[in-house]
Amino acid sequence: MSNETLSAESRESESVSSLTQPVITTQALAMHYRRCDALRGVDLEIQPGTVFALLGENGAGKTTLIRILTGFQKPSAGSCTVCGIDPTRDPLGVRRQIGYVSDNPALYDWMTVGQIGGFTASFYDESFQPRYDEMVRRYELPLDQKIRHLSKGQRAKVALSLALSHDPSLLILDEPTSGLDPKVRRNFLESMIDRAATGRTVFLSSHQISEVERVADTIAILHHGKIRLMGPLAEIRDSIHQVVIDVDDPLKALAPLSEPFVVLSEETSGRQRQSFVQNFDPQIIQTLQNEPGVTAVRTRVATLEEIFVACTSNPVDSNGV
Repeated sequence: MSNETLSAESRESESVSSLTQPVITTQALAMHYRRCDALRGVDLEIQPGTVFALLGENGAGKTTLIRILTGFQKPSAGSCTVCGIDPTRDPLGVRRQIGYVSDNPALYDWMTVGQIGGFTASFYDESFQPRYDEMVRRYELPLDQKIRHLSKGQRAKVALSLALSHDPSLLILDEPTSGLDPKVRRNFLESMIDRAATGRTVFLSSHQISEVERVADTIAILHHGKIRLMGPLAEIRDSIHQVVIDVDDPLKALAPLSEPFVVLSEETSGRQRQSFVQNFDPQIIQTLQNEPGVTAVRTRVATLEEIFVACTSNPVDSNGV
């Protein structure tokens, strides 16, 4: 067998491996600051060819996690890999593999739209410039306009063009649609689905639940530095239900829901108890109806917004639980 054949087989094997190995992994990732714990043991595994959405409130730890993944921050504990590279050991290697857009992108204000594209193209191969020029035309950005004179939405378009023009295998976006008009936002989100269809991966951090529902196939909910829920979006929505129990006596204490339920949140008001539960089993309805004092049991599939609120409504103790 010739060296050329062996080399071709080796490249093919590496290509297949890159499509089967997780694009992002984190193990017990923690970030401790003097006055708070931004991350409390985060475990993630994100597969290639997916649109992964990280949902969380302000201060949940989303941006801290992204800074660690992109090599701008070293974690206090734990480990992670991005495209097979440890960002704490080789941050530049990670940044060559990814595209990254922050919620407030830093751009050279004194450059024009055309100049910043030419400057960035010097770090990549010859395919960068024509891709950038095409995206700028698509976004109707004036090449001779200074960055400092662009609106927030136009700056976001420049940042997106720069991040996508080297066709990265992983695109990390922190609130990417902030400042974009509805038409551009819709087109951009649809393009993320197209990227995933070609085997590339999108990591999207957002609090816009409607946007996440439109494009994500896998989600994680981050609350006070811990992952509260993670999995395929369709499976999560199918497995979580709202359970409403009516009782004849508001003073009557109902037994807490137990197996197979995982109770995400629970609230009692008057004669009614409302719970959001995971691993819902319809057969349990009859059991609940047979409890003394129960007059009615109603259930329905929870919306993603309700799931998010349920996962982020409980306080976190000093141990992060």
